[in-house]
Amino acid sequence: MAALNQQDLLEQLQQTWHQTIPVSEFMQITPLAFDGTEFSVTAPLAPNINLHQTMFAGSIYTLMTLTGWGMLWLQQKLVDLDGDIVLADANVRYIAPIDSQPVAKVRWPDVDLTSLAQGRRVKVRLAVELYCNDKLCASFSGLYVSMAKG
Repeated sequence: MAALNQQDLLEQLQQTWHQTIPVSEFMQITPLAFDGTEFSVTAPLAPNINLHQTMFAGSIYTLMTLTGWGMLWLQQKLVDLDGDIVLADANVRYIAPIDSQPVAKVRWPDVDLTSLAQGRRVKVRLAVELYCNDKLCASFSGLYVSMAKG
């Protein structure tokens, strides 16, 4: 894991999304930045537009879901652990129409992942916020579960 830098990790995450969640490729979901604690993701408006020329609610939900999923995936990579990640529960609040390129942001709540190494599962609740032009347009709370592989 130490050989992978931030950009390599983000590229590996994007490839993982495209290979395992095909809609992510159609939506052109792209990881932007990860510093170990904060993670941001974007997607262009064009493939995610609705009849009102704003972002489709399903695309907003998907973008925010994958932002949280990606954060847990990245945290597992940082500590050289592997788990199958699923979204167990979620709630989204649509605050304002998204009429420009959105940026979803999530912060890691410093959850210990060592139980994965012991063959147990990890649960983490992540709060994702979606901004357009620096305005909060949607918020998401997701409970993610990662189950140890093997």
